[in-house]
Amino acid sequence: MTSMPASAPADFSPSETIEGDLSGGLLLLCDHARNAVPPEYGDLGLPQEQFERHIGYDIGVRPLTLELSKRLNAPALMTTYSRLLIDPNRGEDDPTIVMRLSDGAVVPGNANVDAAERQNRIERFHRPYHQLIESTLDSMIGSGPPPVIVSIHSYTAVWRGIPRPWHAGILWDSDERAVRPFIDQLEAQGDLVVGDNEPYDGALKNDTMYRHATKRGLAHALLEVRQDLIADNKGVLEWADRLQPILEDLVARPELRQIKLHTSRSDAIA
Repeated sequence: MTSMPASAPADFSPSETIEGDLSGGLLLLCDHARNAVPPEYGDLGLPQEQFERHIGYDIGVRPLTLELSKRLNAPALMTTYSRLLIDPNRGEDDPTIVMRLSDGAVVPGNANVDAAERQNRIERFHRPYHQLIESTLDSMIGSGPPPVIVSIHSYTAVWRGIPRPWHAGILWDSDERAVRPFIDQLEAQGDLVVGDNEPYDGALKNDTMYRHATKRGLAHALLEVRQDLIADNKGVLEWADRLQPILEDLVARPELRQIKLHTSRSDAIA
């Protein structure tokens, strides 16, 4: 699968919208869909191969999201910029929102980012994506019962020299309505090792799921697929086959199409 280049057109937009049925009950999100950088930032001082790694974007997630959106007629919202510019899956107050060092790679273009430049990136790239999610959710809630939100990510198969055994993981905070059936149905396929809050924990204050799902009381799950499994078109289609019936089932569950507020574990940690 060919990656997007690290350069981007002059009319760079921070988000991409895939149209779908707003009353269909499912919103797909893809926070780390691409690895492009707006022209004025050049290459952030990094060689192209760094943008091809997992530090630049989530490998395989954009084509997987597009395939699921097409099959399910579900709206999908995606960023268009590299997480090395600014990470949309972090709160505006998170000190790691602009990374100076990412998995051993020093990012020269981020070394001297001050408060003003940080705010500039928030206002130009980070905030418009989240405003788009908010307005889309408002429209969906106005069109029918509240939707289920599924955010699609991927992770590297080896981290700091240690192989990761999971084929996929479901990350979550405190609302397990969509999580339990999601994990159960993945495990029922019989050939998968499925992580429950692995390889990361899902309780991250002010991240995308906290801001748009937990705080609104919307059923949700963050899916992580191991990158080597969706690194080509064959893998993408295989995982779309695995996920399509699960997502159809989640949307059909009445208990998931209700607003139900939960206390976030990240609030308790804070």
